[in-house]
Amino acid sequence: MSPLSRFPVPRFLPYTLTMPILHPALRGIRAVVFDLDGVLYEEQRPIAGAADTVTAMRAAGIRVRFLTNTTSIKRDAIAANLTRLGFDAAAAQVFSPGYAAARYLRAQGWSAHLLVRAAALEDFAGVSHDDVKPQAVVVGDLADEWTYERLNHAFRLVHQGGARLVGLGRSSYWRAARGLLLDVGPYLAALESATGQQALVFGKPERAIFDAVVADLGLPAAEVAMIGDDLACDVLAAMRVGMRGVLVRTGKFEEGDLAGSPAPDLVVDSVADLIGQ
Repeated sequence: MSPLSRFPVPRFLPYTLTMPILHPALRGIRAVVFDLDGVLYEEQRPIAGAADTVTAMRAAGIRVRFLTNTTSIKRDAIAANLTRLGFDAAAAQVFSPGYAAARYLRAQGWSAHLLVRAAALEDFAGVSHDDVKPQAVVVGDLADEWTYERLNHAFRLVHQGGARLVGLGRSSYWRAARGLLLDVGPYLAALESATGQQALVFGKPERAIFDAVVADLGLPAAEVAMIGDDLACDVLAAMRVGMRGVLVRTGKFEEGDLAGSPAPDLVVDSVADLIGQ
């Protein structure tokens, strides 16, 4: 059943009096931040009720943002894909590690060697590219484009050239149609180990990207909820900055996630259970 269908609108009542409501555990929340893959869709198929839930939240005055660790494509493409799947997203509502890192590099005036896929380079517009003597080396998810030569060149730029090491996340792996795949984390860890330098990291679970979303919303962190399928990377990381943390039993969720502590503020079967309770 669609979340919206639980709320028939009597003709004699104003529509504003029958708006869908958030789950009781989320009372006081004025904005919701959604992880994407595993929360709103799986293998490019929308999770049942997810699009209706996002629409209902907006109709009820809840502000919506989309937060992803994807570094392989630009924000415009992420927003376009969400819209194609029924979520009506604008690029300005999407926060990605590449976008956050590029904004930081532009503010610092740093040049950069970019280990980022071509499809995501547009987010780094305005950042001076330098593959010889950069001020920063940015490590993203190159997937099958990784080679020993590329990793070793990055090592030399940091270890011998003095570049600042910047990472676009610490996620170890992600789930694709062909199975589990290594993410940026292992490659970044290798460079940190070899150079002795701790990277400046954008992307979940690092605080910087959560702070950026909250600042964009202009709300206290306590009035913003993060919805994710990854307990550590999405939910607990958001809770550490003061946001409300909601774990969904879809995507990469496993029942063993609930065995430890701290616990999420709320656990639901899917995003469709966030309204109408």
